[in-house]
Amino acid sequence: MDIIQRTIQVTGADLYVEERGAGAPLVLLHGMTGTSGDWRHAFDLDRLAQSFRVIAPDARGHGRSTNPGGEYTFAGCARDVLAVLDALGVGQAKAIGVSLGAKTLLHVATRAPARITAMILVSATPRFPERTRALFGEAALSEHSPEEWARMRSLHVHGDEQIARLWELPRRFAEDPSDMNFTTDQLATVTARTLIVTGDRDPFYPVELAVELYRAIPRSSLWVVPEAMHSPIYLSQREPFAAEAVRFLAG
Repeated sequence: MDIIQRTIQVTGADLYVEERGAGAPLVLLHGMTGTSGDWRHAFDLDRLAQSFRVIAPDARGHGRSTNPGGEYTFAGCARDVLAVLDALGVGQAKAIGVSLGAKTLLHVATRAPARITAMILVSATPRFPERTRALFGEAALSEHSPEEWARMRSLHVHGDEQIARLWELPRRFAEDPSDMNFTTDQLATVTARTLIVTGDRDPFYPVELAVELYRAIPRSSLWVVPEAMHSPIYLSQREPFAAEAVRFLAG
């Protein structure tokens, strides 16, 4: 199937976006240090595009998207998503977000509830517990092997400075007390049908946090994936997730 490649200018960045298909709009938001290309590991994208207009951006500062100013928040990523929808003439969309993308979607769905009609949040959280912030701080201090650098260079095209900034993001998130700190009242404003997907062995976001989202978001369902870690949509979980995602989005 033909792929439309675009670069969309938003405040402070140029965002690379891929589109496939011509059905109801479906936005796919990848995880931290990933790119829009990651979704091929979760879906047969050509098949998905037979049912949806698939819109997959590289998040700010990831892949082929830029972030010259260096500022980074989940709320800012949500503004980027809304700007992309506006540029493409999309009033309402369905969406799937994993990790970084899921937290971005929470901001979109609370900032502009009418824009998202149904969404799947994979490895989301309403807030960062202190244990998670400590893990993020440790991650930002990690050394990276030549193999890791080579893999990142194959994904992110704007040089080693871009990659270094991405590896620094966990520390930024750990030090920001407000960007991910949703109250029950804020989550109650979400109007989208919502499927919350979490691994029961996620080291960053314990199942209790997914339950908080489930109890607070009015039209939500919860899927706890047994014996699964963070982002349980790949490898052995790919086929079950893809089937359930399409079923849920179809309503």
